[in-house]
Amino acid sequence: MSDVKTPMLDVRDLHAFYGKSHILQGVTFTVGEGEIVSLLGRNGVGRSTTAHAIMGTVDRHGSVLFRGEELINLVPHDIARKGLGIVVENRDIFPTLTVRQNLLLGVKNIRKAGRWSMEDMFELFPNLRERADVMAGVLSGGEQQMLTMCRTLMGDPDLIIIDEPTEGLAPKIVAQVASLLEEIARRGVSILLIEQKLTIALKISHRIYVMGHGHIVFEGVPDDLIHDESIRREWLEV
Repeated sequence: MSDVKTPMLDVRDLHAFYGKSHILQGVTFTVGEGEIVSLLGRNGVGRSTTAHAIMGTVDRHGSVLFRGEELINLVPHDIARKGLGIVVENRDIFPTLTVRQNLLLGVKNIRKAGRWSMEDMFELFPNLRERADVMAGVLSGGEQQMLTMCRTLMGDPDLIIIDEPTEGLAPKIVAQVASLLEEIARRGVSILLIEQKLTIALKISHRIYVMGHGHIVFEGVPDDLIHDESIRREWLEV
């Protein structure tokens, strides 16, 4: 197994709850500087809850360290200001605003240029350039997913959590999303990727965690998972 890079995100013994339901039961993992780390598992095991627990939008306890600073008692908007971004699964766009306006809403600091400009977004996804002045609500599902990811990047996060970015997308768009994720990492942004498609995770991830029933059941590099048939069969395959 390769050495873990300096942890940017260090999650330790994280528990999360929806009402009386105890969803996360002591989750521990790290994401290093510039790493793409995938969190895999079947639906309902707690992957999305992990993302929401990190961002402070569900009841939680344990430890979430970001660059050594404890986030567990912070509210979501303060966590975002620390440099974390999240792309949720439901493609949360502003449908009555244009593509360009949606992107501008992602900017957190208008006085400081970040790593990503609107021109960067249009170069990565020419479809968005073509539809820059179109209402976002009329975009296709794939275009809305692109827009959601790009709007989050406009806020210049140091770490981005992306939940099921390829769900329901055509293979051509999936390939574009994979290329974008690799470009994000090349620009020094760490990624926690929550994904069901094993192929994309194996292709672009530096390390992989597998979750089952609210806790981590596997940690390794992609080759480790490729060669561990028992883990794939028990926790991933339908």
